[in-house]
Amino acid sequence: MTVTPGVQDVDGGSDVDCGSVGAGRAHAAEPQVSQPRAPDGASPSRGFLAKAALVTAVFSVAGALLGLIRDQSLARLFGAGRDTDAFLVAWTIPEFAATLLIEDGLAFALIPAFSMALARRAQGAPGDPVRALVAGTLPKLALAFAAVGALLVGGAPQLVEVLAPGLRDPGLAVDCTRLTATCVLTFGLAGYCSAALRAHRRFLAPAAIYVAYNAGIIAAMFALGGHWGVRSAAFGVAAGGALMVVVQLPALLGQLRTKAKVKAEARESAAVAGAQPLNLVLMATVLLFALCRQSQVLIERFLASHLHSGAISHLNYAQKVAQIPMTMSMMLCTVTFPVVARALAEGDTERARRRVERDLSVAASVVLLGTAVVVACAPQLIHLLFQRGAFTPQDTAATAGVMRVYALGLLGQTLVGVLVRSYFSAGRATWYPVAAMAAGIVVTSWIGTLTVGSYGVIGIAAANATGITATAVVLLAGMGPRSVPVGVRRVLAELSRPVRAAVIATVVGTFFAQRPADPLTGLATGVTTVTAVFVLLGWALDAQGFAPALRSVGTVTRRLAHAVFH
Repeated sequence: MTVTPGVQDVDGGSDVDCGSVGAGRAHAAEPQVSQPRAPDGASPSRGFLAKAALVTAVFSVAGALLGLIRDQSLARLFGAGRDTDAFLVAWTIPEFAATLLIEDGLAFALIPAFSMALARRAQGAPGDPVRALVAGTLPKLALAFAAVGALLVGGAPQLVEVLAPGLRDPGLAVDCTRLTATCVLTFGLAGYCSAALRAHRRFLAPAAIYVAYNAGIIAAMFALGGHWGVRSAAFGVAAGGALMVVVQLPALLGQLRTKAKVKAEARESAAVAGAQPLNLVLMATVLLFALCRQSQVLIERFLASHLHSGAISHLNYAQKVAQIPMTMSMMLCTVTFPVVARALAEGDTERARRRVERDLSVAASVVLLGTAVVVACAPQLIHLLFQRGAFTPQDTAATAGVMRVYALGLLGQTLVGVLVRSYFSAGRATWYPVAAMAAGIVVTSWIGTLTVGSYGVIGIAAANATGITATAVVLLAGMGPRSVPVGVRRVLAELSRPVRAAVIATVVGTFFAQRPADPLTGLATGVTTVTAVFVLLGWALDAQGFAPALRSVGTVTRRLAHAVFH
């Protein structure tokens, strides 16, 4: 088994604990480097970012693989019909909660707040600003999470009727919704822990949460599926949410203890610093943005609920697979968001600008390579991942067609994810991202309503891709005074290079992937062709984010292989 030591910052301190990576699991005891700790204000080095991104990538890939196994298990055990449609309506709650409380909304408010508190601590502010922030926010947020969860449990019948009025089995959906509603509390606490730890440059525990979450769902389906049916998956959501908190709580408590002042200063801090509240306007803007972004799922399921049984399931399976490239592309941004927030807290706008422009180039290169693979090899991917048990060849054909259309919006999804972090990284309220996302929702709703009657789920997927791309365009156009001042024209010129490479790689890869009759051979042929063409064209076009993206993918692949075989 291999051990990755704590990541070193520029001054040699173990400022990020990357923990132990090996044999597919993380150890509770995380190794520390016995050197003087760098000050809180130290800027992270490239080595720090690379190693932190590697830890995030390894566990994100592991979580994504378990997510695929989760979806495969759901398809194998329950197929793509009225039962899975009912569960997936209830699945709307964890999807929304993950976006609002873990991935986007809450993190956009908390990471800048913790970054500012850490900067004030490093500047010698009286008391302990970090502990004051926790005391002023965590109890109130926990109470709010519990109240919303209880409201959803009580209002489950009405919620199901609003979400999917044409659902074939609303009673089953209500049962599943009451179980999944518990995740509002657990996801909220998990998101709070993740934001605090990332601001402290601790990435191991936050990266591991989806490993724990998906493992809980898979275990529940196989252990209880025979007795509870698809309700077992909903119970797994509840159990997995609790596990997300459990894997992070020790690390957060350790940070709060180790960062505490001496006893006399700690007693003084309560009187001097006081409880520090969050900016409520900022919280409102980030949560509204995340709510608008996730509303695309509501629109899809509302429109699909009036189609044939299995339509919601086909959309879900297609989206889960298609989003894997986006997840891969956003790994670096998960690590660098606290870096950008800290730079802005310290007034270093130029460092923030360079970081954001680099993130855009690298993320775009990763997602475009993944998009080309998904479009070129969609039938082979769905066949190999899902076509077994209750999942039929007809389900494979329908899901693959939807996935190809979904994939057209992946670049827009990634750009939105990178750009919106720039808008909120300064910790100031801004309504521009909310307006941009609302414009995208209007586009999605309009196109979906016009096309669902003629094109069914394909029209819904096209509406999704068009709407999120429109949002990305509006966000990029607004960069400047409202956000980190990146060079928009320079960014667009750079993005055009991997886009051209991806288009050509997709066409060539599709042609060769269709030649073999065996899906595994077709997938291998398509992936190889797409990668080769994309690599050659990327180098020829001199795309700036291309080389770092390939190194990131290669490093993750090598580390995963080493962990598996050693």
